[in-house]
Amino acid sequence: MLGRWLGMLLGGLLSCTAEAVAQTLPAEIRVAGEAWEGHSNADGSGLAWDVLRAVFEPAGVKLVASSEPYTRSIGLAQRGKVDAALGLYRGEVDDLDFPRWPYAADRVVALGLTRLPQPTLQTLANYRLIWVRGYAFQDQLPSVGRYQEVQRRDGIPAMLREGHADFYIDDDAEVDFLLASLEQHADLRVTELQLLPLYLAFTRTERGRALKQLYEQRMDVLARNGSLRAIFKRWKDHYPYDSAQEPHHGTP
Repeated sequence: MLGRWLGMLLGGLLSCTAEAVAQTLPAEIRVAGEAWEGHSNADGSGLAWDVLRAVFEPAGVKLVASSEPYTRSIGLAQRGKVDAALGLYRGEVDDLDFPRWPYAADRVVALGLTRLPQPTLQTLANYRLIWVRGYAFQDQLPSVGRYQEVQRRDGIPAMLREGHADFYIDDDAEVDFLLASLEQHADLRVTELQLLPLYLAFTRTERGRALKQLYEQRMDVLARNGSLRAIFKRWKDHYPYDSAQEPHHGTP
């Protein structure tokens, strides 16, 4: 009898908690992210947007996606102009909150001349590296030594060929897009380095905290039951939840 009474009490408390969370949720989540082919397209299609719709919209929160340059997306979230910024590495900024679950993973590669030895994570310190400003690969990859940040990708092949840098570091989609824009690239080679989890970084407001809590609750279910797998298959992207079924601890 006591066990039944305790079960009813616990069920009532959980129901009240769920109702309280639902009452504090906004009707929409505003997310800013860089336009990234196949990932976060400017027209609202792409892997990231589809994953976020699957997370939020069945819970009654509509996704409002906006395409902004990477650093501007972060700035908008820091100022509370949007609820979250898309596509950050864990701990990349200090004043946004990172959830426990990533929404995808970034395949980080190095592009360099074929005459150079293929780099590894352990040998990166031996080379002069370049990447686009704002990506902060020095905080994500081990053994990074000399590096330079550039504003634009279009001048990178010339920098490599003229000996101003040894390797260009970026995600594989951006490197593939750059190579496709070149008339010839037989002298360039792509080497895979590491998979890095990608996160939605939430603003530190009451609204942001409520949306982060919903995200974590939904991902506890969706990432573990495999229901997101079809989205990754549709966009031909790496499914990030097979190797790590337990998420990181998010920021408080």
